[in-house]
Amino acid sequence: MKLSSAVCQRAYWDGGDFRIVNFLTKRTFSANPLVLELIRFFFSPRTIKDGMLEFGSYDPESVGQAIVELIEAGLLLEYGSAEWQQDSLVDSLWKPWLPEGAFHFLTKDVKYVEGGRSEEQMMRSVPKTPPPPFFKSIEGAESIALPSLAPAADSFYQTLYARRTHRSFSDGQISFDQISRLLGTTWGVQGYFESKRYGKLPLKTSPSGGARHPVEVYLMALKVDGLEAGIYHYQAKDHLLERISSGATSHLARQYCADQPHAGAAAALFIMTAVFARSMWKYHHSRAYRVVMLDAGHLCQTFCLTATRMGLAPFSTAAIEDSLIEKDLGIDGISESVVYVAGVGLVAGR
Repeated sequence: MKLSSAVCQRAYWDGGDFRIVNFLTKRTFSANPLVLELIRFFFSPRTIKDGMLEFGSYDPESVGQAIVELIEAGLLLEYGSAEWQQDSLVDSLWKPWLPEGAFHFLTKDVKYVEGGRSEEQMMRSVPKTPPPPFFKSIEGAESIALPSLAPAADSFYQTLYARRTHRSFSDGQISFDQISRLLGTTWGVQGYFESKRYGKLPLKTSPSGGARHPVEVYLMALKVDGLEAGIYHYQAKDHLLERISSGATSHLARQYCADQPHAGAAAALFIMTAVFARSMWKYHHSRAYRVVMLDAGHLCQTFCLTATRMGLAPFSTAAIEDSLIEKDLGIDGISESVVYVAGVGLVAGR
């Protein structure tokens, strides 16, 4: 059996402790810095015997123990195994954005901090220090008063001012037409622009870095009149839904959103994923990862405003169970990964 060092690892100092993290598995280990020589040696697939011979000047028992511990930690992988293939996939698909891209994997599947806790427990977690101020003033700078903002009668401004995050909903269905409007207005293609350098580029209602539009959306229909409960992919090119499964329940919606109760009460969830290669193809530097996140934010604001204009109750959340969602969507979490979830329901009291 040959072993190969995991590519998805980073080393750092934490005070006086040397640590190694596998950013794909999110497991962190304390180690002696000398172990880096062992890891470096196995970046070419080699056997345990090869390792014992290479480090023959060290105590054989300590070398063998270090190799065993690195295998158990997932920092040494069996060459050709499923774990090795997944590690290699990250290396091949994310290479232009590494090492900075490790942030994406290390921040997946973070638990919702308030789920299931009492008010007393939440109050104990509030920092003792005062919060940072919400507003900034530059001391000594000249101040120039702006004209007062009179209430605008224009429907756009009324929609903008009416937008709020909702966490309670009436127990009723939204219509299939409303779902169509939300999908088409937010993620649908409004037209195309012919670029001399990059060819035919889709135009949408939200901006996208380089017009790459890396964000896909999946619909979890829970209470939609005229549409069977299930999970669907929105095919933006032709404005249609592609059924993935019929296993959509309020319990699963709540699981997807890290056990937040309001997600299970919604009529539908809109799960945004990113196909990173679309942006990486044009932008080879890791800063473009920020652009993908900005794209998702633009889309979510468009969604919330559209839902508000339609008299619906929108919300959004980044507290999500990434791996569970990706498994159910049938995506690998590497070439395509979930980045954001929005939801909608009927306004409470209506």
